[in-house]
Amino acid sequence: MQSLNLPIPIYNNNLAPQKADKHSLFRNTRDQTHRFPTSLLAAKHDLVPKEEEDKGVASVPLPEGLLREAMPRHVAVIMDGNARWARQRGFIAASAGHEAGARSLRELVELCCDWGIGVLTVFAFSYDNWIRPKEEVDFLMSLFERLLVSELDNLVRQGARVSTIGDSSRLSESLKKLISDLEEKTKDNSRLHLIVAVGYSGKYDVTKACKSIAQKVKDGTVQLEDIDESLLEQELETNCTEYPCPDLLIRTSGELRISNFLLWQLAYTELFFAEALWPDFGKAEFIEALTSYQQRQRRYGGRRS
Repeated sequence: MQSLNLPIPIYNNNLAPQKADKHSLFRNTRDQTHRFPTSLLAAKHDLVPKEEEDKGVASVPLPEGLLREAMPRHVAVIMDGNARWARQRGFIAASAGHEAGARSLRELVELCCDWGIGVLTVFAFSYDNWIRPKEEVDFLMSLFERLLVSELDNLVRQGARVSTIGDSSRLSESLKKLISDLEEKTKDNSRLHLIVAVGYSGKYDVTKACKSIAQKVKDGTVQLEDIDESLLEQELETNCTEYPCPDLLIRTSGELRISNFLLWQLAYTELFFAEALWPDFGKAEFIEALTSYQQRQRRYGGRRS
């Protein structure tokens, strides 16, 4: 499987040196935000906190070649290519592709749980997707409802917490109730935080955050000099997770764009563009993306010493 990804430098600072006292690696001290410092930047070498290892968060052995200490904490996925997958197989409607794509998502959730990835954010439905044919949109909403019902017990069993982000105003009342029930029933789970973006727009996310801060300034609860990146990030929809900034973004189907997804949060995210259409994206393709990620050097704007 060939994939388009950013050039891979041969120097890898995701790995701990053999003799840290003599061969120091560049470790940038810039936090993701002031509010949510990451263990990647706070710890000397470990990407997975010791307390998470002690809990046995990731008890399943990793595939050969992947390193536990270099696994991303937060993976985001743009699940693209369902309609093309259906057309290539002679289906008239895109619904067959969406059904197949749901199976890929189920497998990805299981892999993230097994391999100790703490947060998985998936772009299920863009706000811009509302302009698609009504029959396709209606099917997607129906599929989403069926998945919420059928996967509830499985998500609880896996220890996954579910949150949704996006504009819910156009969702049906039945779907909104299902989402609310699922979030409530899984709120205490901690093995994986699954964030599903439905009706989401990165531009609107930032705009809404700015409006919220402006209102607080007007009300006198926030001073102008208090506004910084951390404050704005607290107003973004990803404030539902402790680690709002993805370490790795995967987009399937060979398209080379981020499509208005997590625009603020992707500032320092590593990007991986897979040729596979979303229904064909499975374990092997995920391993390929993770391997690429682990071979990169994350400098956060700095240079290695």
